[in-house]
Amino acid sequence: MLPPLKPLPMKDRVSMIFVQYGQIDVLDGAFVLIDKTGVRKHIPVGSIACIMLEPGTRVSHAAVNLAATVGTLLVWVGESGVRLYASGQPGGARSDRLLYQAKLALDDDLRLKVVRKMYELRFGEPAPSRRSVEQLRGIEGARVRGTYKLLAKQYGVDWRSRNYDRQQWDAADIPNRCLSAATACLYGITEAAVLAAGYAPAVGFIHTGKPLSFVYDIADLFKFETVVPLAFRIAAKSPAHPEREVRLGCRDLFRSSKLLGKIIPTIEEVLAAGEISPPPPPPESVPPAIPNPDGIGDAGHRNQG
Repeated sequence: MLPPLKPLPMKDRVSMIFVQYGQIDVLDGAFVLIDKTGVRKHIPVGSIACIMLEPGTRVSHAAVNLAATVGTLLVWVGESGVRLYASGQPGGARSDRLLYQAKLALDDDLRLKVVRKMYELRFGEPAPSRRSVEQLRGIEGARVRGTYKLLAKQYGVDWRSRNYDRQQWDAADIPNRCLSAATACLYGITEAAVLAAGYAPAVGFIHTGKPLSFVYDIADLFKFETVVPLAFRIAAKSPAHPEREVRLGCRDLFRSSKLLGKIIPTIEEVLAAGEISPPPPPPESVPPAIPNPDGIGDAGHRNQG
């Protein structure tokens, strides 16, 4: 008999891994990658937030089912992880939290409160008074462009603008390639956290009309203190394989900064700025796929089994 599944909380997980050229399957109860020679490599799926599937990867139905059960996000991406084709659903969506998020986004006054809180967290100062969401978006864009210039100057990078063509990726300059690879990594783990917390990636407040609008909103709160400086630092070295260098750097940065432990509390803080209470979950709510075992005493005792 196989041991019970014990996925880790999101804050304690490895941020992400990239998989290329192989088939992912479940064999003998284990989540494994099988290469063309038949060699198996075990992947501890319950301890990873996000698995990026690059070209050349095939995934079995059993593997997708197991990833969803343990709350691990599967993301189908292009080469070097810079294009998003599709993503899975780890099963964390909750109707009470989706309704709460939607109510905040649909009410103009509540939405403005949330956007002002995002501005405050991002720039470390209160948002200008008597400004609409559209005006704050414009102010934010100007400050972001200025921050790119300052960081490029700090790291000695020749910077023109944030501009590239997805259809001609290799034609982009190294700084833009590094930035795109870095933000793709950040978006991946942010989406995993948004879904794990039970919210909808598409229901944004600053960004709207895109499948990952809320992911962009939340990722932007961390972008300039994490992945953007890293991308410029790597770009300054003009590496032969910038995307790989950035991915490795992001993996280490996410671990050292404990970023996964910060994203969900930040989501709750941002939404709380709307000053309304989340609705209680309905009594017929679907329980967790893997509920915590009942204890036999206080927190210092071992669980049964």
